[in-house]
Amino acid sequence: MCRTLTYSVTDKDAGVEILDFLRSHGFSRHLLSSMKNDPGCIRLNEDRGFGHTLLKEGDILTILLREMDPPSLISPVKMDLQILFEDQDLLVLNKPADMPVHPSAGNYENTLANGVSYYFASKEQPFVYRCINRLDRDTSGVLVLAKNALSAAVLSQQMKARQIKRTYLAIVTGITPEHGTIDAPIARENGSAITRIVDFQNGEKAVTHYERLAVHAKRSLLALRLDTGRTHQIRVHMKYLGFPLPGDYLYNPDYQIIHRQPLHSYQLEFTHPVTGSPLLFTAPVPQDFASAFTKELS
Repeated sequence: MCRTLTYSVTDKDAGVEILDFLRSHGFSRHLLSSMKNDPGCIRLNEDRGFGHTLLKEGDILTILLREMDPPSLISPVKMDLQILFEDQDLLVLNKPADMPVHPSAGNYENTLANGVSYYFASKEQPFVYRCINRLDRDTSGVLVLAKNALSAAVLSQQMKARQIKRTYLAIVTGITPEHGTIDAPIARENGSAITRIVDFQNGEKAVTHYERLAVHAKRSLLALRLDTGRTHQIRVHMKYLGFPLPGDYLYNPDYQIIHRQPLHSYQLEFTHPVTGSPLLFTAPVPQDFASAFTKELS
């Protein structure tokens, strides 16, 4: 799929080289390098544009963004995708629980990537899987895919700069304080390829902010916001704090109220990678999550 981008040069960018202009609009070094091999991808006032050409006020710069990366070799599998939003640059989905984000050992045709592969194949569009915010298999909620290399580069930079605001909902065991911040580094547990622990000597910085929304039957409903995105961050931090998520097969395998960790990617807020418009996406709370919070134990 080709994406055509048109920029009208203002006095602010007059005298700027085309390459520098594109860098300021999020074009990565890798993307600019790949464009060198495509002489028709940069047009300046309907003529071929060159990277070091100086722009003038009133110029029209047109970029033909072709798919340069090889297609993802992921088996297409028909699925009912819950699409929250789609345009030429983004595909925003509501991922259900019990679905891996991408294929791995033992999960070759039951992943979100398989469903997205089928979706693009049905539209006869090239498919490169560019997942911006990965979610654990049993975590539900908002997930963003970039549909081209530019949007992927811009959103990845936003993620690194902590400009993508992520809000999760979680049910935890016990009554937490009304709010708090957990600043505790996370590392892989010795001898395990999966499990993480808080490790102040060897861990990577991890910061989680939480707010208690409600209490029921010695359980707390929390809204959590992440400054960092470590593997299993919320699950590890809440266990470390003494309020583990029930139904978590790794960190608290208590299945009395739910059979998966009750963790939901509720909202994502960020800037559109091409238009610069503010975006906010919310995923409805799944039924098993809602039922788990209100469930009474005999």
